[in-house]
Amino acid sequence: MLSTQRQGDRLLIVDDEADVRSLLSRYFAAQGFDTVLASDGEEMRHRLAEGHIDLVLLDLGLPGEDGLAITHYLRETWRGPVVIVTGRGDAGDRVVGLELGADDYVTKPFDLRELLARVRSVLRRARGTAAPPASTPMKPESHILSFEGFALDTRARVLNDPHGQPVDLTSGEYALLRVLVDHANEVLSRDQLMSHLYGREAGPFDRAIDVQIGRLRRKIEPDALHPRVIKSVRGAGYIFTPKVVAP
Repeated sequence: MLSTQRQGDRLLIVDDEADVRSLLSRYFAAQGFDTVLASDGEEMRHRLAEGHIDLVLLDLGLPGEDGLAITHYLRETWRGPVVIVTGRGDAGDRVVGLELGADDYVTKPFDLRELLARVRSVLRRARGTAAPPASTPMKPESHILSFEGFALDTRARVLNDPHGQPVDLTSGEYALLRVLVDHANEVLSRDQLMSHLYGREAGPFDRAIDVQIGRLRRKIEPDALHPRVIKSVRGAGYIFTPKVVAP
């Protein structure tokens, strides 16, 4: 399995249960990660302010402040990836968590090996180093890809709108946009998109792709309720319709 984990990648584990924090800390430390612990939202903010964090593992059932509100706070103030790890397996919570910008959602009880694979997969996507499937078409060498007035800089991982202003994308949204741009004018099923994004760690379809597509549409479509950039193909998936130009 491809892994781009760097020695000493730092995880911030946010959970109100001491035994869960200890379990996750010991396990990830044994896999070469550095771990920082927090029991609630206030402590999480202090830990983020103290130093570099590569990824946040966030429980939703925290005292004093709901984890979904914390997810929203993270997406407003922090650019790194967030993986929700929670006992709240309700489909509504899952969809809301993903809508708010979480990169993945894992329910308790979880298998530690699966959680490790998902963390590595999210880090890989955040760094833009996911291994493309063999069927991925060859693209021009230019690292600037333009469509509909937007300019996607694949080196800096920045999307600028037609006015030259940066579009605030999460790591998951950038990864999804990159797959769509690389496969412009191809119909991609949800399973294909999951495979491109998560590789072997892709789980069963759970609306995650639909939620991420919805978030991305709100940032790049002139009218997200009537999309013309990322169109739905009934019974088949999605298609990215613009012509992509590599100057």
